[in-house]
This record gives sequence, C-alpha cells and structure tokens, in this order.
Amino acid sequence: MNASKILQQLMSQASGSKGSSGGMDVKGVIDGLSRHLGGNSSQGTRQSSGSSGFDVKSLLGGGALGILVGSKRGRSMGGKALKYGAIAGVGVLAWKAWQSSQEKKGAATQSSSEGERVEVLSGEVQERRSLELLQAMIMAARADGHIDEQEQALITDQIDALGADEEMHRWVEQQLKAPLDAQALAREADSPQAAREMYLISVAVIDGQNPMERAWLDQLASALNLTPEMAAELERQAQQAG
Repeated sequence: MNASKILQQLMSQASGSKGSSGGMDVKGVIDGLSRHLGGNSSQGTRQSSGSSGFDVKSLLGGGALGILVGSKRGRSMGGKALKYGAIAGVGVLAWKAWQSSQEKKGAATQSSSEGERVEVLSGEVQERRSLELLQAMIMAARADGHIDEQEQALITDQIDALGADEEMHRWVEQQLKAPLDAQALAREADSPQAAREMYLISVAVIDGQNPMERAWLDQLASALNLTPEMAAELERQAQQAG
C-alpha cells in the first residue's frame, strides 16, 4: 500500500490550492467527472449543475480534495469548509497546538513520548500515520451523510489518479463504505501527536456549523482523549492556517 505517497500529494494539492489553482490536476478532475456523468471532457465542464448536484467549477481547484469535500451539496471549494493550510501543514500545526497548551500551563514543551510529526516520519511509521490521517479525512468528509455512491466513485478515481496501488484502491473503497465509528478510528492513533493530527485534519474538511459534523468532531475528540482545551486549540490552529 502506498498511503504516504497519496497523503503527500494531497498535502501538496492543499499547499498549492491555498494560494492558487496552480499545480492541480484539472484535466484529471474533468476526465473523472465526464466518465461518471457521461460525455467527453468539454461536455463534462458544462455540467456545472443539474440532477447530479455537482458544481464542476467548484471542483477544479483541488483535485481529489475538491471531490472529497467540494462535491458535497451546498459546499464550495472557495468557502470556509475546506481549510487548505491546515491540511498542508497538519503535523506542524498539531505540534504548535500542543506547544501552546504546554506554555499556557507553564510546562515543558519537549517530550519524546508525544510522537513525531507526520512530515518527518519515514518508512513503515510514515505509512501507518498516513493511513490514519487519510482515514480521518474520509470519515470527516462522510460525517454529514452526503457522499453517495457516485461521489464515492469519483473520490476513488481521483485517489487512483494520484497513483494509488491496488491495495490502496481497495482500502479507500472500504473506508468510503465502513460504518462511522469514532472509537475505532481513535484506536488507530499511534501517539498523542497522531491523535492531534487526526483531529486537526478532520477539522480541516468539516464545517463546524453543521450539527452532524460538529457532533462527529465532538465524538472524535472524546475518543482521542483530547481535552476540550486541546480540541479548541487545534481548531484555532486550523482556522488560522486557513
């Protein structure tokens, strides 16, 4: 499975999308849409509204990220729901949140027991953390119950376009259909830093004003054993990163 490669590319997409649409796989998005909605690429771009519920223009800026979040009804790629900066710098921001909480308590800000940031991991540990974060993103995107079978297929297509191997492809399909279980997701966290990253990346793809999504965040924070203060600090970091 090549989860780390997929996560790195999503983080790169997020980094590019925060400033501009440069570097995005626009053709891949159009082709993916046209395969599922019918017609050629030029026809696909014209299907910006209709029974499918997709706003094609809103998806062009973010590739797989755009489909993961932007295709949900009532959500737009340029809106506040998708926080590109938080996705691009998830490890750094989660670590900053911990440092900030420690400073407020007057405690030390260095601890080997906290775990490393995803950005500096390598090998099997990096692969495991990447899976944890991808799983958290998918579960968060599903929290409002608005990803239907067609949208699931589009997400899978875009993950494949990023270079997912067969095992990764099957794993993504499983995650798109698995029950939403905050406790099961939290058990995947391999360190306190991983727990913070999982929560922060969930915040990045969730609209906190949506009651169902807010409920998911609250369940996840509890399952990850995050204090209300830590959860609030992680959300603050995500909002500031934009």
